[in-house]
Parts: sequence; structure tokens; C-alpha cells
Amino acid sequence: MKKLLLLFCLFTTGAYAQSTDSVTIRKIYNEILTNSPSYEWLRQLTKQIGPRLSGSSGAQKAVDWSKQLMEKEGFDRVFLQEVMVPHWVRGAREVAYIQNGKQKITVPIAALGGSIATSPKGIEAPVIEVKNFQELRELGAEKVKGKIVFYNRPMDPTKLNTFEAYAGAVDQRGNGATEAAKLGAVGALVRSMTTAMDDNPHTGSMRYATGVPLIPMAAISTNGAELLSKSLKETPGLTFYFKQNCETLPDAKSYNVVGEIRGSEKPDEIIVVGGHLDSWDLAEGAHDDGSGCVQSIEVLRAFKALGIKPKRTIRAVMFMNEENGLRGGIGYADYAKKNNEKHLAAVESDNGGFTPRGFGIVGTPEQRANIMAWKPLLAPYGLHEIGAGSGGADIGPLAQQGVVLLGFKPDPQRYFDYHHTGIDRFETVNKRELELGAASMAALIYLLDKYGL
Repeated sequence: MKKLLLLFCLFTTGAYAQSTDSVTIRKIYNEILTNSPSYEWLRQLTKQIGPRLSGSSGAQKAVDWSKQLMEKEGFDRVFLQEVMVPHWVRGAREVAYIQNGKQKITVPIAALGGSIATSPKGIEAPVIEVKNFQELRELGAEKVKGKIVFYNRPMDPTKLNTFEAYAGAVDQRGNGATEAAKLGAVGALVRSMTTAMDDNPHTGSMRYATGVPLIPMAAISTNGAELLSKSLKETPGLTFYFKQNCETLPDAKSYNVVGEIRGSEKPDEIIVVGGHLDSWDLAEGAHDDGSGCVQSIEVLRAFKALGIKPKRTIRAVMFMNEENGLRGGIGYADYAKKNNEKHLAAVESDNGGFTPRGFGIVGTPEQRANIMAWKPLLAPYGLHEIGAGSGGADIGPLAQQGVVLLGFKPDPQRYFDYHHTGIDRFETVNKRELELGAASMAALIYLLDKYGL
């Protein structure tokens, strides 16, 4: 009889807890969907400040703006954490064309972040098209030397998860210049990382290996890539010309911006929610990652508005330099380790401001199971995809300290239409989708704070 009574008490206690949690989560959604200023914050960040590449004046303005915003919202503590960041500048707009006999056909390109410039006169050379590094190596130095290597492997359109498709193609961008230079190439081009067919070149970060000659590299739009490939088949001996004026300046001082609500019972346990403040210089950075920044700040605002007093310290972090160095994420993890801070979990939004689908979890099987047990509370809000996955680049360095990482997962189908392009603008973000994302993150953090792991 006593065992039955104990089981009954446990069942009723669990049911009551789930009921109260359901009510609180509903209140969180109601507050954010009714009163959230996050869309206006995003408009300010994108329209009043605009591009925010690390080391730029725009990045510093974004630091000042987000610090002032969190102070205005009355968070318990707001501070700057200094980081030294790369300072790459694009310079004058790139010029490129296909020289097919006497015909000159202009195509859109964008220098890759970290690339060197061409000579002031630009580069004109024959083109070698390849799909992967193995194909390039099989050609050998004899066929590659003195030429421009054109990487034309598209993102796989059959992958339903476009981030998986991106991961399967982006090695061309990251290491393409080095692999081409090893065989004597004078320049490199890469097909833009998107399944969309358009004239918008997608920039992004690239890197050089030690001991290998440095050659300039640019992304060509998907329409441009198709045209170049077709032209090469019709006229194998054609040449390609491009000129870019980028340079890398000395590292610059910048900051992560941190705001927090102090925990009422376990203030020394920290839950992080964040996005990255920097964006590529071509874009307003609305989806990548202005959305993640304002959603993270909104989590704390909503808690304050509803009078939710978290047990643990909830910390919003605006990371600097995700795009071309990850200095902010590395610096924050170093800061946490140096100060012996105990982080329970970290949540990042860096996949765009689209309709919420769920969260990817990086942790032990037991930790994943604990979080997945909350599915019944989150599923009514469209959060069905909760399970093993990825966290986020900025919070990734915290994994070495045993922190559970959670990546916010919006619908992925449109993200790479805008990613790293000049069309990643405020107008492409839907207000309701943005707010639903913020509410989803706030609901998860409410549960993480209440129950821990």
C-alpha cells in the first residue's frame, strides 16, 4: 500500500509540474508574440548600423549599440569582454569577366574573406574546372600551373537539411586556394555556396596553409558558374580575368558584449544564450546573425517582463568574430576557464530567423535524454526536432569544459539563399518567425534553469 501511495504521489507531482510548466511556457510565448521589441531591435542593428565585419567601424558601433540596449533593459550586469580580432578589408569592388575570343562577358564575383588581392592590373589566365581536390590532384602540376582553378561542385540539392549540403561543399571554399597553389595555379574561383540560381556571389572565409604560395581567391555567383562551365565546354581555351583589392590589416581590438540576470538560488551556475554580432561586409547581416543576437537579448527581456526569477544566472552573449576567426567564442571560453565559472549549458542561434523546428544537442546520452523528455512541453509550438545534433560555432569551445551545447534549429530551406550575400537584409526576416524563435529559446532556457541536467 505504501508503494502504491508513493507512486501516486510521484505521478501527481510530475503531472502538476508539467501543468505549471505548460502554463509558464504559454505565458512566455504570449509575452514575446505580443510585446517583443526584437524586430525593431533588428531593424536598428541592420539599417542604422549595417555591415559589421570584425575590426570595422560597423562592428564597433554594434558593440556600443548592444551594450547600451542591454543596459537600458535593466539587466543585472552588462560588460564588455575584450578580444583581438582579424581585420580584413575588401577594398574597391571586384571586377571579373570571361574572355571568349573577342567577346567579354562580365560575371559577378566576391573576394573571399582572408584572401590576398590580385596585382593592381588583375589576373587573366586559362581556366581549369574541377569538382573536388582529388580531381585537381589527378590533373597534376603540368596541367594546372599558370592557370585559374575553378571549383564547381554544387551543394547537393537532394539533401533535405541544407546545412548538410553546405558542409559537403564548403571545403572547396576553405582550402581551395591552398590546394590550387600547391600545383602552381595563379588564382582560384569557387561556386557560391547556395542551391539558388542567381547573380549574388556568396563570400565567406578561406585560409592559407603555411609554406604554400598565396594566391587570390573569389566566389562566383551560381549563374556565373554555370555560364563559365558552359563556356569552357564550348571554348576550352578561353581565359578568365578578375581583379580584387582586399588586404589584411593588423589585428584590431574588439569585444564580446555580455548581459546577465543573476540567479536567485544558484548564481554561480551559468546558462548562456547567444549569437554573433559580426557580419560579412557585403550584408546587413539580418539572418546571419542579427536575428540570433536580438533573439538572445529578448530571452532575458521576456524573463524580466514576466517576473521570472531564474535559479541560475542567465547570460546573453553577443560574440564577435564568428565569421572569420572565432576569436570571440574562443576568448569567451578562455574567460570562463580563467575565472573558474561553471557553465551548465549554452544555446546559440546562428541559423537564421526562420520558423522554429527544434534544437540540436551536444552532450552525453543521459543529458540528451533529459532534454528530450521535455518534448511534450515544446511540441505544441512546432519544436519536434529535438535530439543529437550540433550546437554552434561560438559556443563550441565551451564543450571542452563539459558544457552541454544546444543549437537552435529553424527551418533550413531558405537560409543559404541569403547567407554571406548582399541580400541578407532586414526585409527578408519575418517578424512573427523571429519572435517564435525567441520564444522557443526562452522556453528551453526556462526548463534548463528549472530542472538543470
